[in-house]
Amino acid sequence: LQKILILLQVTLSVVVGKTLMILFPDAMKRYILKMGEKSRMNQNPKFSYENWGPTFFSFKYLQFVLKVKWKRLEDEAYEGHPAPNTPVVTLGGEVCHVLDFMKDNRPLILNFGSCT
Repeated sequence: LQKILILLQVTLSVVVGKTLMILFPDAMKRYILKMGEKSRMNQNPKFSYENWGPTFFSFKYLQFVLKVKWKRLEDEAYEGHPAPNTPVVTLGGEVCHVLDFMKDNRPLILNFGSCT
């Protein structure tokens, strides 16, 4: 049931976003760039809007967001229980798991951020 609700929510947002991009391309470009400023994505010289902006609200975007949201349904953390060993991607593009970063008997500190 949760997956169906997520599918409906994400599909609706992609359809609305794609429609707005078609009807108001300049306004949507400004909006997407404004979101990029908040996440500092625009500060990366390798990230030009022409490379990533048009991919917003595409079918591949829909697939990716659904995959991430559905995967997060499996990652539940409970106080007093072990943390989920969630897959992560390094800056070099290597896929590993959070607990792979544990060193000896030292605590592992995670600092979370968001691009939205």
